[in-house]
Formats: sequence, C-alpha cells, structure tokens
Amino acid sequence: MATRSTQPFELRRSEIQGRGAFATRLIRRGQRIIEYTGERIGDDEADRRYDDEKMPRHHTFLFIVDDKVIVDAAVGGNDARFINHSCDPNCEAVIERKRIFIYALRTIRPGEELAYDYQYERTKDHTDDDEQFYACKCGAPNCRGTILAPEKPKRKRRARKGARKRKTATSRREMSRKTAKRTTRRRDAGRRNVTSRGLR
Repeated sequence: MATRSTQPFELRRSEIQGRGAFATRLIRRGQRIIEYTGERIGDDEADRRYDDEKMPRHHTFLFIVDDKVIVDAAVGGNDARFINHSCDPNCEAVIERKRIFIYALRTIRPGEELAYDYQYERTKDHTDDDEQFYACKCGAPNCRGTILAPEKPKRKRRARKGARKRKTATSRREMSRKTAKRTTRRRDAGRRNVTSRGLR
C-alpha cells in the first residue's frame, strides 16, 4: 500500500473542489496509484451519517463496494478520498476482491491533477434541483455539468408482429433502494466508471 512518502501524488488546492491530488512524478497508463480506504459500513449506517436533505451542498466520501458494503473514507480513509471528479478523467476506480483501487487510464504527467468520473447513480426521479445539487465544476471541454452518471439514451423498440408483452422483474438491487437521494450520494461501484479485475 502506498504511504505518503511513496505515493506518486501530493495534496494541494484544486480548482475543481477543495484539495486535490496532483502527480509528483510520471504515472504510467494502467499503473495502480492507490487503494481507496476507509471504514466499511452498511446502508443504514451510511444513511444515518449523511443526509443530503440536510446538507447545504453535497459532500461525502462514500463509495459502494457491493449491495452490503460501503467504504466511508471520512473515517480512517487515506489520501485517495481527495481525488476529485472530472468528466474527462485520467484515472478510474476498480474493485478487486471487494477492495477499491485507483488506476491511471492514461499516462499522467507531473503536476497534473488526478481525477476519475464519479458517475453517481442517476434515477428517473432526478430533478433539475438534483442536477444543481450534484453540480460538476471540473472545467473539462466535455463537462456534462453534473457528477451524476450520463443520461442513458432512450431506445425505441419495435414490437415484433404477434409478440406478447412480457413483464420484467425488478432487480433485487432496485427493490432495496429506499430513495433516489440516498443512492445518488454514493460513489457507486456498480457504474461504468468502476471496473473489476480478478474476481469482478
């Protein structure tokens, strides 16, 4: 595990948000940079600790590992929690054997800020107020204005002649969600920005 003396970045003021992580040396594409650590908690405890309805602005260090485990980097976390969001990321979060690691998506030069796309879970219930609450300030040319995952394009399905309509079962994960607000404040390891290696 990287310590402050061995990790390839330092913390300093970021134009994106608060403190950020900036490369202190060349980081090669595919290199594991750091593990995202913190206290491992469940949904109920995460809901107790963080209530978006009572926050003036969104700010948590929660990261979903799976349906039962969430890492709260505000408790016992390391410098990985300061890696900011960008709509044009140079890093990605990867789950390996129920642990979260940050990898370089491309070669990162000294002085560049490290960032990955948080892609917070988006639901059909999101409003314009939610878009503002989860606003993005990354400044990338392709910035979508929010840290929420990109909206999925709507597909039109053509009905086959004589085909019957089928009812689809709601996934267990969908059924376990209490509110859209609760799920959107998690850095969701099930989204596209997180890939698994090994046991995935």
